[in-house]
Amino acid sequence: MKVSAERIPQSQVVLEIEVEPERVEKSLDAAYQRLARRTNVPGFRKGKAPRAMIERYLGRDALLQEALDSLIPEVYREAIDEQEIDPVELPHMEMVSTDPLIMKATVPVRPTVELGDYQSMWVPRDPIAVLPEQVDEAIEQLRHRYANLQPVNRPLKWGDILRAEIAISADGRTLVDQKAAEFQLREDATVFLPGLAEKLVGREKGKEEEIELSLPEDFGDPDLAGKPCRCRVLIHEIKEEELPPLDDSFARQVGEGFPSLKKLRERLAADIREAEQQSSLERYRSQIITALEESARLEYPPVLVEKEIDRLLREQLGPAGDASGLERFLRRVGKTEEQLRDELRPAAEQRLRRSLLLSKVAEVENIEVSDGEIDQDIERMVAAAGPRAGEVRRLFDNPNGRDAISGSLFTRKTWDRLVSIVSADKSGAVVEGDTPTESTESSG
Repeated sequence: MKVSAERIPQSQVVLEIEVEPERVEKSLDAAYQRLARRTNVPGFRKGKAPRAMIERYLGRDALLQEALDSLIPEVYREAIDEQEIDPVELPHMEMVSTDPLIMKATVPVRPTVELGDYQSMWVPRDPIAVLPEQVDEAIEQLRHRYANLQPVNRPLKWGDILRAEIAISADGRTLVDQKAAEFQLREDATVFLPGLAEKLVGREKGKEEEIELSLPEDFGDPDLAGKPCRCRVLIHEIKEEELPPLDDSFARQVGEGFPSLKKLRERLAADIREAEQQSSLERYRSQIITALEESARLEYPPVLVEKEIDRLLREQLGPAGDASGLERFLRRVGKTEEQLRDELRPAAEQRLRRSLLLSKVAEVENIEVSDGEIDQDIERMVAAAGPRAGEVRRLFDNPNGRDAISGSLFTRKTWDRLVSIVSADKSGAVVEGDTPTESTESSG
């Protein structure tokens, strides 16, 4: 067998494999034996028809295909062993010639990742501040949540809560039919369809009314997108919010109860600060990986992008991620599978590139996760689970659960190392002003 290998762009190797005629003939003979055992040839018992008769009965191509089905995987494995190639996926096979037997295999191999000088990289980090206005907004949201709802006899206003019968139809099809819909009219929220809430303002209870609207252009069913629709509305009840006074008595009603409004504001400020820190960390990581990508050289086989698209599709479709679920989704959005995959390609490529960069950093930095660290993480989750502690332990203290925790810790430790490198000066000290800072929230 003759094998030549050529490295081509995008982390691929093209193997040209020529198989000696004697081996092809031996494979053809073995194929004949297999076909003879399962083919009924008139005038012959099963397995007794001579090879010439089998070829005449089934055709030379059938015999050759039977031989190649076994021979190609065999010679391919030998070729990659001989050339010391480590494939990451199945090859693309191309038959160059059958006489002599020559084939080409385009083999996807491991990506190449060359990091830039990330050790000298510095990425500034925005400070974190919790403003009194943010706490005021959180307080107002709580007041609305704890408001008393009082029935009123007047036309609808923004902020009211209504209970109504609502039926929406278009093109002879019923889209909504609810006998006791209950919702709040908010200027920043869509109710069933864009524009319906605005049409409801000023309406009175007890009067059945018909409202004409148009379905949005991005409506889920492309056959109905942009078409006129009719909304039949009968309001049964209108309620308005009676907000609690902003004082210590209100604070004592909230959650587990707070001794004073000041303590409630302090708790809300802490919650907002925690959320801001997490959001800030995500933004900072995005800045780091972008800077890392700009200074790195990456090369990877196209098949890895396709696999990442497959993962994105499964995430998008959820439990309905089988072939029939995909077909239903494509009909709903009015796209072909090729169009959908093309739309997902940029996001898939970005995810793949960033995953490859993080994996390379972990390799260079010798990131490892010990069994002890996994045990500690399990104990932390169990301690926080309260009455569900036994269930949490059963969920994670097994090979699959420990693997999942190990992967999560591995990613976290890689990010921690990377953040510590790019947020520090080159003597190893954290540069003052680059780490998150928080303003002290005043209760006013």
